Amino acid sequence: MDDSQLETLLKDIESDRVERKASISDKGKLRQAICAFANDLPNYQQPGVLFIGVNDDGSCANLSITDQLLQTLSDMRSDGNILPFPGITVQKRTLAGCELAAVIVEPSDAPPVRYDGRIWIRVGPRRATATAQEERRLSEKRRSRDLPFDIQSLPSGTLDDLNLTLFQQEYLPSTLPSDILEENQRTVEHQLASVRFISTLPSIQPTNLGILVVGKDPRQLIPGAYIQFLRIEGTELTDPIKDQKEIAGPLSMMLRVLDEILQSHISIASDITAQSVEIQQPDYPLVALQQLARNAVLHRTYEGTYAPVRITWFSDRIEIQNPGGPFGQVNRQNFGMPGITDYRNPNLAEALKNLGYVQRFGMGIAIARNSLQKNGSPPPEFVVEDAHVLVIIRRHP
Repeated sequence: MDDSQLETLLKDIESDRVERKASISDKGKLRQAICAFANDLPNYQQPGVLFIGVNDDGSCANLSITDQLLQTLSDMRSDGNILPFPGITVQKRTLAGCELAAVIVEPSDAPPVRYDGRIWIRVGPRRATATAQEERRLSEKRRSRDLPFDIQSLPSGTLDDLNLTLFQQEYLPSTLPSDILEENQRTVEHQLASVRFISTLPSIQPTNLGILVVGKDPRQLIPGAYIQFLRIEGTELTDPIKDQKEIAGPLSMMLRVLDEILQSHISIASDITAQSVEIQQPDYPLVALQQLARNAVLHRTYEGTYAPVRITWFSDRIEIQNPGGPFGQVNRQNFGMPGITDYRNPNLAEALKNLGYVQRFGMGIAIARNSLQKNGSPPPEFVVEDAHVLVIIRRHP
């Protein structure tokens, strides 16, 4: 948006596409505003703007717009509090002689958007949480074109392909605050639509996300939705196989089983000579393996391939390979660099966070590197190709 457009909005005290804040002291209110603009309940199909450094009456608050302040605002896009990720642009501007920060929020293609589990909307000049009817309107606003693969409907699936018990007893409690669940009178179909597990237009069909997260048998409908684990007694694929498993099922079950398998294969050496207390040294730190394997499940492509995520455990290294190369702003040159991340499956990322498998977005590789370093292990190696990404983790020497 150019300066003239922003100035017009800045001066329009009545506009429900604008919110003004004198500072960033109440970050919760800022996130509520971003969430509400992203939901765009009135369906303006135009950005909403959050002005920082401006009083409610439009006068300048004379706030110092520092790089740190701009970074704090930018981090609100992907810190995991607002899901799915809102499309925002943060800019430092001088309008009508006032230095301010403008947070420009694009309407979401896949509402409803939640902050801390709650759906915020604009009701005239104020913010509010959505009613059941407003939530339904937001679900029906999803654009049928250009949706990410994870929330496209799956024509070959039906509602019977979803495990509704798993959805209601595990996923909903992990996603929504307890007070909202207690007062929730919505139908199961409405609840499923609200978290993008089904599409309701033109008819009720599960989405790829619904099948992956709470499907009774995801692999039947999305053939590549599993993990192939292979333990090799040697350093080459032609060496004898010690163990092999195909791990399938809904997302939480698949990752729980994977964690158990990884832990069972880790060897721990004890050293009682170096210090007065026993030191236990795993050949691979579990946290690093978890982070890199979950990254593979999240960032892989599920479209146009029957290939699984492959974890091959050799005697001297572990290789984790996922179908699908770099995506979005991530390329071969910047892969794994701090602050460089993008999401082929943004709604699956939300589900992983809701289930507790992701704490902070964009930090998986950094956490893995740190865990390997603390263990005295070599750093992970990445082989980035157009059609796949391979991670190599070397055994502790």
